[in-house]
Amino acid sequence: MTAWDGLRGQVDGELRLPGDPGFTEATAPVNRRFAATGAAAVLSAAHAVDVARAVEWARAESVPLVPRGGGHSYAGHSAGPGLVLDLRRLSGIRVEGDSGRVTVGGGTPMKALYAALRPWDLTFPLGNSDTVGIGGLTLGGGVTTISRAHGLTCDALVSTDVVLADGSVVTASATEHPDLFWACRGGGGGNFGVNTSFTFQARPAPAGSTCLVLWSWPHAADVLAAMQEIMLTAPEAFSARIGIARSAGEDGVVSVVGHHLGPAEELRELLAPVFAVAAPDRADIEDRDFWAAARYLHHSSEGGAFAVRTRCTPHAIDGTGPAALVRAVDKWPGSGNPDGAGAALFAWGGAIGRVPVADTAFPHRDTRFLLSLDTAWAEDDPPEVVRANLEWLHALHAETGEFAPDASYVNFTDPDLDDWRGAYYGPNAARLAEVKRRYDPGRFFRPAQSV
Repeated sequence: MTAWDGLRGQVDGELRLPGDPGFTEATAPVNRRFAATGAAAVLSAAHAVDVARAVEWARAESVPLVPRGGGHSYAGHSAGPGLVLDLRRLSGIRVEGDSGRVTVGGGTPMKALYAALRPWDLTFPLGNSDTVGIGGLTLGGGVTTISRAHGLTCDALVSTDVVLADGSVVTASATEHPDLFWACRGGGGGNFGVNTSFTFQARPAPAGSTCLVLWSWPHAADVLAAMQEIMLTAPEAFSARIGIARSAGEDGVVSVVGHHLGPAEELRELLAPVFAVAAPDRADIEDRDFWAAARYLHHSSEGGAFAVRTRCTPHAIDGTGPAALVRAVDKWPGSGNPDGAGAALFAWGGAIGRVPVADTAFPHRDTRFLLSLDTAWAEDDPPEVVRANLEWLHALHAETGEFAPDASYVNFTDPDLDDWRGAYYGPNAARLAEVKRRYDPGRFFRPAQSV
């Protein structure tokens, strides 16, 4: 009898070993950059009790344990060489229509959440990819298309059930284990325990409008500059992603993808200043109810391997910054991944900034723009292509330090950050370390960038 047989006898979920059917699908990271990270076993937990028993077993056997929800960690933190704890079966959803409270299992994906909330016409800040899990989104803060109006995902959190390192289960809220509750709102996934359920305060789903606007490459710097000016004074109801991107063999593309919790007529007025600077090649601006807008803004990717680096800035990237970004993206070395590479500015502010920095673990409340830099390559690209892509990205990240601070968004996890504690958590890093010492004194939960 092996140690794995001992675990199998304690749980109702399915334990798989390498070579078993479903093993790869239950352990593979979405980011194929980390595809070589092979687990020793994966347990698809049937319920929260399975999670507690797996944690107790792994601690007793000195086996590293990694919780996995959607598997979307940019740095591959949802994969590991020990036991992967697959939470996808923890996906129950309960909606209380009168109170607007929504309780969801810790492995619930966005697709299921949208489907469950739509009949009630209720929502809270959710991600725009079908397979992103609620756990990672919430624990890292959760900035979404309605966050300028409604705040972060973690700002809607009312309570969460957590399996701690000793296998005990606690409910963290404003009144129970408030320090742990504080840490679970922006302190990053995998640091303090395994969150098996979350309860949120939802609100009526707002109707609005969306836009997809494209410009040719010569207008890139002007659009970046003009759109930032628009977003600095735009109403909280309007959010936008301003992007420049290239892929192999294609001309560069300049884009604005936006969601406005108001009519399309207002959205056209908001965009008028950038249209005056540069005439777009395409401008799709339409009224949509919330659910149609969510479908329209759905994010898809070609997959493969990628790397992302971020900077959170409290001001616009002005002066020579936009032109420098365009020149850098022009120098992308190319790869076999159609996703290519680029830079994007996500407009923050509004309701995000109305919460004091110390009230939750999420520290970047004064950020006006998240600058996201990314590159992607195919799994069969030769090593020199991968190396060239990463060198290009690191050089761009270093260059942007001239006009943006060393602050990064933990949900766009960056394995190449040097001072990642300071970059992710800023002034909240010391308090997070105190919470870690209280709830996981033996440091059983140790992701690669553990608090």
